[in-house]
Amino acid sequence: MSDRETLSVYAARAAEYDTLVQSDGPSADMQRFIDAVTPGGRVLDIGCGPGAAAGHFAAAGLQAEAWDPVPEMLAMARARPGVTARAASYSDLVEEAVYDGIWANFSMLHTPLADWPAQFAAVRRALKSGGLFHFGTKLGTGMHRDSIGRLYSYMEDAALKALLADTGFTLVFERTGEEAGLSGEIAPFIILQAHA
Repeated sequence: MSDRETLSVYAARAAEYDTLVQSDGPSADMQRFIDAVTPGGRVLDIGCGPGAAAGHFAAAGLQAEAWDPVPEMLAMARARPGVTARAASYSDLVEEAVYDGIWANFSMLHTPLADWPAQFAAVRRALKSGGLFHFGTKLGTGMHRDSIGRLYSYMEDAALKALLADTGFTLVFERTGEEAGLSGEIAPFIILQAHA
């Protein structure tokens, strides 16, 4: 993610966003991810925000790494027990077959749509054989800014599933819904989990 306006929104509202995503335990999607990953495995939360998911992964005994380009978010992620956090984004994902799971939950949507195929391929390379990719995004088409200035890339569900398949993933779970995020706007979303 390199859009300055988007980064500045997250920097200014990091504490508010942290409150929004906090939970006493892992969500159903997180628990499904935890249960499917090799016990004690190495996982990456890319675009981690305040590190809430990575914190749950570490608490479950996974080796949790968290990446985000926003210093204010990283400070919170680093404070979570067992989480290793660093300033990085999708362009930094160059590892090969090192992760048992990669959690990309509503983060790639802030990167240019044209970069998604290469980013999916980078995730695929970074996963071990059989590793799990969790991907969450808002549904739609094109690129637009929301009411608080964040830049979003949108794709429809059929195109996303085709991209997964073309990249060599096997889809094992999907769900859709609608919810309000940081801006308060209600938007449709999709969650996909797939094996490498």
